[in-house]
Amino acid sequence: MSHKQCKTALAAGFIGMSVATAPALGGITVYKGDNGEYVKIGGRIQLQYNYSDPDGGPSEDDVIFRRLRPYVEGSLHPDWKGKFQIDFGKADDDNEVAIKDAYLQYKGFDNMKVTVGNANFPFSREFLTSSKKQQLVERTFVGDHNYGTPDRNVGLHLTGHSADKKITWGASATSASIDPSSDNHELDFDTPVNDKDDWNEGWMFGGRVDFHPFGLLKFSQGDFKGETKATIGVAAFTWNNDNDNNISPTEDVDSVTGYEISGALRMGGFSVDAQYNMFDAELIDPGVTEGIYVNSDTELENWAIEGGYMVIPNKLEIVAGYQSQDADGYTTEWNRTSLGANYFFKKHDIKIQASWRMNEDVEGVAGDDEDEFFLQTQYVF
Repeated sequence: MSHKQCKTALAAGFIGMSVATAPALGGITVYKGDNGEYVKIGGRIQLQYNYSDPDGGPSEDDVIFRRLRPYVEGSLHPDWKGKFQIDFGKADDDNEVAIKDAYLQYKGFDNMKVTVGNANFPFSREFLTSSKKQQLVERTFVGDHNYGTPDRNVGLHLTGHSADKKITWGASATSASIDPSSDNHELDFDTPVNDKDDWNEGWMFGGRVDFHPFGLLKFSQGDFKGETKATIGVAAFTWNNDNDNNISPTEDVDSVTGYEISGALRMGGFSVDAQYNMFDAELIDPGVTEGIYVNSDTELENWAIEGGYMVIPNKLEIVAGYQSQDADGYTTEWNRTSLGANYFFKKHDIKIQASWRMNEDVEGVAGDDEDEFFLQTQYVF
């Protein structure tokens, strides 16, 4: 066995043992008062082994805490709650402490909640599906904030539903940031609460509507109940630079408009999600042709379909996915094919996932291919 194979086997064994020895927990309420007061603590631990093998380059592997997110939630008054969540995990080759959820919420209206603070922006079904409830280890293009999908943002968020919950909706007005890409290969949204000196600042407005003909289908992948559920959703947003922080001459983004259409189906152990996003983005400086841009403008298109089948109900799921990205600056589409399996000890609370992802023409460069493998254990409490 080679040194690389040994490392892979050890990582797989380490991750597998950590799942097998995890106790079953469903959340912890550490205090509950007579008038609805409560304090709850929880979190998610995602330990991941990843391996990449690009054509024409050396392979790399790593063992990381992909997400390490504790949270505290509580209430002192009826219809009000507050929550904050911090991430100590590793993403985009960086270990950093990042604020995720940080908001207050009022639930006293019929069929509507009002949230103020840092919370999910109502765009992209895949992004709104929590990382702990995904079928593939990593999100596809349509749910990735690096490629046009807004991240959590700070502002006013409204969410609601019809009386029968067959129609759900969301609307937000927020401050949002874009991290300029050094080579203009990304359209990377982030939240200003984690702001860096070179991030573009701006205001973003958007909303979504989802229709559930057979009853509410929540933002969660996998079919654990075997019930027939379906949904179709549309969303849109606009972001504009407010000119407060433009220091990267050829990389600062001036405006972004995004559109989404998505759908999902759950039936008899099958789970399918499909989504298409389109983003019209423009740089501040004219005449820049680099990365995804031609003459400082691009239409960035992402689409994906992913699904799975419970081979052993509520225990073993086989999954697959296909995703594609195109942009004005690409010579060809960037395509990804994924295959994998999930084993559930306690549904999404305790599970182990494996995904093999095959990249063709990375970043629109013909012949630039890369294979990736992800093995991840998850513990949610």
